[in-house]
Amino acid sequence: MRKMLCPLAATVFTAMSLSPVHAFAQEKTLTIGTNNWAENVAVANLWKLVLENHGYDVELSAVGKSALYAGMAADDIDLSLEIWLPHTDKEFLAPYKDTLEVHAAWYDKTGLGLVVPSYVDIDTIPELAKHADEFEYQGSPTILGIDPGSAIAGMTDAAIETYDLPLAQVNSSEPAMMSALDSAYMREEPIVVTLWNPHWAFADYDLKYLEDPENIYGDGDTIYWFSRQGFAEDDPWLTAVLDAWHMSDQSLGTLMSEIEAQGDPVAGARTWLEENRDQVDEWLAAGEEAG
Repeated sequence: MRKMLCPLAATVFTAMSLSPVHAFAQEKTLTIGTNNWAENVAVANLWKLVLENHGYDVELSAVGKSALYAGMAADDIDLSLEIWLPHTDKEFLAPYKDTLEVHAAWYDKTGLGLVVPSYVDIDTIPELAKHADEFEYQGSPTILGIDPGSAIAGMTDAAIETYDLPLAQVNSSEPAMMSALDSAYMREEPIVVTLWNPHWAFADYDLKYLEDPENIYGDGDTIYWFSRQGFAEDDPWLTAVLDAWHMSDQSLGTLMSEIEAQGDPVAGARTWLEENRDQVDEWLAAGEEAG
């Protein structure tokens, strides 16, 4: 059963959030660059709620990956909450490594690769070649992916070439890919998708990564937040708060699952925020120390 905040507790939380300690952080406009990935949607809406309680006017700007980096370098975007290093986002960062600031890590050890339901009777990417006909989607052997500009899409193209797979990657949005996965899973049909963790899918479905002997998808990354140049100097309070932010698999998983269950990122993030006030207060305390 979900815990519900009583009116008094909600009042205390609001009062703490808007206390004079944070007055220096009020009345600031902030543009956060986002993309349509489950964990990115989750943390962006969480921080929007937290910061609006501290006097910020927060805009979530949904842009493509390349436009995100360019917009931040041009000072049109203040920060973004997710850069995967040292592997996945290395090429996106490279042209801007001297004009963007990568800050503290908030999530350790990601995963990335080709994923199938656990009932599928193969365990490695090379095995896909012999079983390609089992993974038909709309009449053709297919790997279902997300947007073509994503790093995982490029890695999947490389995997198809390296392993000489007779499957084509079909790119779409993450929600469309997850809808196809859900449909196949309910019927216990074979399907292969590009997926990563952190992601709510691993809590809701019994899935497995296919082993990648050529290590096309790398050994996992760390997720950092990053910003336009000079942001830390312009806003030391928020920089300290975000540097103190860290989420485990459990905390991030419950946030994403809450959003998925409610079907609304704002409502889901608000429920999680109310139920995890102590954790958020620890992050905010770092800002008070910086102040």
